[in-house]
Amino acid sequence: MCEILAPSGDINSAYAAINSGANAIYLGLTSFSARSSAQNFDMAGFGEISRYAHAFGIKVYVAMNTLIKDSELPQFLDTLIEVWNSGADAIILSDIFLGKFIKDNYPSIKLHLSTQAGVCNVYGAKLAKRFGFERVVLARETPIDEIKKISEIIETEVFIQGALCTCFSGQCYMSSFAGGNSGNRGKCKQPCRKLYSINRNGFEDLAYRLSLADLSVGGNIRQLIESGVSSFKIEGRMRRPEYVAAAVKYYNNILNKTESCIDLSNLKRTYNRGNYTKGLAFGQDKTFISSDVQGHIGEYVGVLKVENGKYCCYSNEKFGKGDCFKVLRGGKEVGGADFVENNGKTFTVSSKSRLRSGDKLFITTDASLNGELIDGHRKITVKLSVRLCRGERAEIEIGSLKVYSEEILEEANTRPLTDADIKNCFGKVDKYPFEIEFISIVTDGVFMPASALNALRRKVYAEYYDYISATGNVQVVKNHLLPKIKNEPNTKIAVFTTQNADTGADLTIYKPDDYNFNDCGDCNKFLFLPPFMTSHEIEKIKPAIKKFKGIYCDGSWGIELASELQMPFFAGCGINISNSVDVNLCTAEYIALSKELTVAEQKALSRANVFALASGDIKVMDLIYCPFGKRCADCDKKPNYILTDENGRNFPLRRYKTSVCRFEVFNCANLVGVSPVGTLLDCTVCGSPQKLVKIAGDGQAQMQYFKNYTRGHANSPVL
Repeated sequence: MCEILAPSGDINSAYAAINSGANAIYLGLTSFSARSSAQNFDMAGFGEISRYAHAFGIKVYVAMNTLIKDSELPQFLDTLIEVWNSGADAIILSDIFLGKFIKDNYPSIKLHLSTQAGVCNVYGAKLAKRFGFERVVLARETPIDEIKKISEIIETEVFIQGALCTCFSGQCYMSSFAGGNSGNRGKCKQPCRKLYSINRNGFEDLAYRLSLADLSVGGNIRQLIESGVSSFKIEGRMRRPEYVAAAVKYYNNILNKTESCIDLSNLKRTYNRGNYTKGLAFGQDKTFISSDVQGHIGEYVGVLKVENGKYCCYSNEKFGKGDCFKVLRGGKEVGGADFVENNGKTFTVSSKSRLRSGDKLFITTDASLNGELIDGHRKITVKLSVRLCRGERAEIEIGSLKVYSEEILEEANTRPLTDADIKNCFGKVDKYPFEIEFISIVTDGVFMPASALNALRRKVYAEYYDYISATGNVQVVKNHLLPKIKNEPNTKIAVFTTQNADTGADLTIYKPDDYNFNDCGDCNKFLFLPPFMTSHEIEKIKPAIKKFKGIYCDGSWGIELASELQMPFFAGCGINISNSVDVNLCTAEYIALSKELTVAEQKALSRANVFALASGDIKVMDLIYCPFGKRCADCDKKPNYILTDENGRNFPLRRYKTSVCRFEVFNCANLVGVSPVGTLLDCTVCGSPQKLVKIAGDGQAQMQYFKNYTRGHANSPVL
């Protein structure tokens, strides 16, 4: 299978995707979608587009991939069942335990595991398969050799085009803690697209230090095919229909070996951030970070020249009304411009900004192209045989379906129906995307009123459309029982630390600065494993892992690794355990709840092995790339930096090493509070774990210790 999977943020984008040749579309509902700012679909809109897609043999996947709180479980499951019964070909979930619960209760429902679940190695693939998922949407950071290994275990879907999250998917809490809107709940305010400086030579000036260029694998899609990938995903539920159409056509032409430079030009003009990167599947390239321009850069068209007070640009191309441009100077955006007129080999633009000769002009809105991209309409060729004979009901064979009239046909008294009458009538397809091919017309002098013939046509086409657009899903009936949590106290304290020393806590979770070690010293600790690790990296340190008391991991793949090694497992905050189904089905020795629950929500999930982050650092991002452009030769290799935003807020930036350097970003304010369940403290960068353990139950002492602090979501439910 080689599936081009297109985004459908609204019904217009869905039609653009289908009409442009997509093999499948994915969309969200007005609730439980990780792109809540998209227009999305209510059930009526979903039913309409689902039938239209299925008429063309196109699959429809529904994203319900947000963090689900316990209070939301009943509505979530009711919606999921309704969506499945209404024709979804698969449902995309980020909650792996909730997926297992659904498969246990409704085995016919097909599930895909969202990129938010962070599947990046064979352990994550094995767990997803064991829990009943049919497909995994791989983390964008997954390298090509790992993709091949995973594709041998379970069906894979890989991003090939669109925006890249700077943080490893499912692990981003920056919007949540620094802005109050959760990316894991579909409300991301994109703080990664803001200006930052870093206290390192060459990075002190404000720039888009965390903003990544758009992904565009282009011809490298063939390497993904060779690696066994089944579905090729275009990101963009927030983007316009013309972008969707251009992206689908671009990749279809590549797969059909008919691509041309025009296809890429069209794509750049509809949306292009940073002139594209091939992405981390193929290694971090020089265009990976778009530090100078955050938004749509478009396509370069020429250099401006100021002549007689006018802004002119030489070009062999003709532009038109409605065309818009972005102006760059020294690689940085200085303003926008609008088309005014063509003058031979030049055209002029107007701008509210003061432009200069030498400024570069990029077209960001090509009005004529946009119209062309969304103007096409896909048709279904329908073979039609018509039989209208005396003493019989009218018989219409359409495809493999036969439709009959209610009345018996009679001989004409005056003018009988002709073949031309029948072709003229049935050549009208009303609202349906049909193109009629007449196979045969048989008639023997019968008469049928025009109104009756038109009514028969409408009946034939309506029944055929219903026939080809109907869902083949086995209908399910609600029959599940939600688990109940027997609330139990947990007075234990667990602490994260980079110090290999006694902390005074009940459980110490050791975070090495460098995972290339053999001697772990005092190993009566849990080893912290980051959410992203390749199989190669894991295999390399397995001997060291086995020396520890247990494994803590922010990725659910750690469950499978711990099971293989027969070691105790501490399910990390990054797995986003947030409801009673998760707590009930997670068989780990210890469970850390999602950072995005209130104290009341944590308390409702209390059990003897349940913890919640209460004090210390708040990790808000995992960066699986080098924010310094991978310039290893002149790297100062400092373990810690400060990321500073436009408002002067300082976010600690920590470096650690696996096979390469990776980074963690921490919140600008430390967390203070007292946990209603087991207490989890994060002392990665904030100071003494021994001190924080001593004041773990004293909120006032924590405030005095940290000075700059937040209560997080303790009392304020995350949006």
